[in-house]
Amino acid sequence: MYRFSNTVIGYLNLLTLLASIPIIGGGLWLARSSATCESLLQTPLLVLGFVVLLVSLAGFAGACFNVAWALWLYLLVMLFLIAALLSLTAFGFAVAGGSGGGVEVPGRVYHEYHLDGYSRWLRRRITEPRYWSAVLACVVGSKTCAKIALWTPLDYIQRDLSPIQSGCCKPPTTCTYTGGMAVAAQDEDCYRWNNAANILCYDCDSCKAGVLEQVRRDWHKLTILNVVVLVFLIAVYSVGCCAFRNARRAEFGYPYGPNRMSKAHPFWDDYWWRPRDR
Repeated sequence: MYRFSNTVIGYLNLLTLLASIPIIGGGLWLARSSATCESLLQTPLLVLGFVVLLVSLAGFAGACFNVAWALWLYLLVMLFLIAALLSLTAFGFAVAGGSGGGVEVPGRVYHEYHLDGYSRWLRRRITEPRYWSAVLACVVGSKTCAKIALWTPLDYIQRDLSPIQSGCCKPPTTCTYTGGMAVAAQDEDCYRWNNAANILCYDCDSCKAGVLEQVRRDWHKLTILNVVVLVFLIAVYSVGCCAFRNARRAEFGYPYGPNRMSKAHPFWDDYWWRPRDR
């Protein structure tokens, strides 16, 4: 069974090395494909991918070539990685947990969203002018609203809307307009709405809530991925400890354990193997 754990950790790290490539690619793709350009999702994926890449290289080299210091570094970084993923997972459950702020709209398929349905941390972040201007630029640049610009009233009744389309591309369903003007005593978003393609409801609280709902859904997916990765890393870490022990034994000349006496008691070995006079 000697070097069995080293072989296993070598193959496992080869798999994680290959797996880091789509993780990094997913982080880069997320910023370009998401209408929100949410850096909170892109950054953890990129960091996770690069850390897994470096840790896998150290673990693979240490396990295959019995480099004890590489395995020691591998196990140390793995420990910090597991702790970081635990923190990120707990943060994801705390911030993105719950059902969000979506409410059903009578007679419609889509939902509408309100800021009070999300955590205080998310509300504070989305209302920061600098952050919101960056997110809004991504929402407008994604042309999400252009996809429903030609919908008829019947389409709004029969078809579903994404959270961003529901919050940013139309006024709240409860709004009532007379002669193009909103009736008094309505939701403030009703007065922020403008039919111009570059204005719409981009300055509405419902638009911010729609963005948060999309972020919450993405965070939920990321949290599930973190749980799966955590279980895998803990299993690899356990095998890595065995590989490190084997590498240390090989380095000090005890491949079969500390009970081997050849280097610990050279005098005894000389005596044991010395030919005896009969």
